[in-house]
Amino acid sequence: MKKWVISVGVLLVGIAIVLYIWLGKEIDQGVEASADGSADYMIILGAKVKPGGVPSLSLKSRLEVAAQYLATYPHVKVIVSGGQGSDEDRTEASVMQDYLEQNGIEATRIIVEDKSTSTYENLVFSKVLLPKETKKITIVSNDFHLKRAKYLAESLDFEVDVVPAKTPKSVEARLKIRERAALLKTYIVGY
Repeated sequence: MKKWVISVGVLLVGIAIVLYIWLGKEIDQGVEASADGSADYMIILGAKVKPGGVPSLSLKSRLEVAAQYLATYPHVKVIVSGGQGSDEDRTEASVMQDYLEQNGIEATRIIVEDKSTSTYENLVFSKVLLPKETKKITIVSNDFHLKRAKYLAESLDFEVDVVPAKTPKSVEARLKIRERAALLKTYIVGY
């Protein structure tokens, strides 16, 4: 009986290791399909906002690369997408809008989606704000998050290219582990 339990335990550990490695490789592929200005709309996915409307390091990283991209491609309009968590005093979208405007992006180029509470909702609620004929979009998020974001966007019939933001080193290990679980759930459940 004990050998059977040990064998099952070893098998489960082996499966877990293989899954961990495979999901890590999937996450690494998320930064492919680099944006080139060919999509007329960009969606910046929300992330944590600290008290006082201060963007978290992850959100700040997203906003920095988005502002640079929008300055390079002035024809691109942007949806800032993110609601207000129970521990946030402002919506993520309002913080993103303020940041972009303070960094030279005209308010007329910014569309606000401030109801979403997940990556899937970011994309579903943003899709409603886009012209119906829009198929190609650019997604901005941290590098670890882009594989799942692209997968979800493609399930909504978008063609996707990306602008990857670096993940802050102070949170990278934790977020990459969490993202593996989220990606596996998305592959299994579909959202």
